[in-house]
Amino acid sequence: MKKAVEVLAKIQIGLGAIFLMIFLIIVVWQMLTRALGITATWTEEVSMYSFIWAVFMGASAMVFEKRHFAFTSISDMLKNPKGKAVISVIISIIMLVFTLIMVYYGYQVTKIFWNYTWTFFPELKRGPVWSCIPIAGITSSIYLIYHIIVDAAILVKKGE
Repeated sequence: MKKAVEVLAKIQIGLGAIFLMIFLIIVVWQMLTRALGITATWTEEVSMYSFIWAVFMGASAMVFEKRHFAFTSISDMLKNPKGKAVISVIISIIMLVFTLIMVYYGYQVTKIFWNYTWTFFPELKRGPVWSCIPIAGITSSIYLIYHIIVDAAILVKKGE
């Protein structure tokens, strides 16, 4: 299970990096075209949506690495692995509630916007653009469930 979750996180980081590169390339292209007096109005939408994908993919991958939401003030004070595991499980459960809400409402938003078209690319649908929300929610939920299982194993072993 650990290997599968790690592979999923690497894929997600890769996707986030690809969309971030697209964003940067499009922004540079946008600056060049404006300096040259060329109209490239499509760059607004492409840069915005690629940035949104980069953020959601990166944020979800950071949940796996326990870097996205960090409440370390209490756990840093604890020396007992069992106490740290209890705090980690509580935080993971709270976050899991929010990620499941993100899946539900992300799916609703994706469904609503599925048939909307892009302003400058009317042959393309906007639904896939918004699918990053439920995807990030699902993957974050997977990572959190994995963390809960790992921490529960520590609790069962009595902190050893």
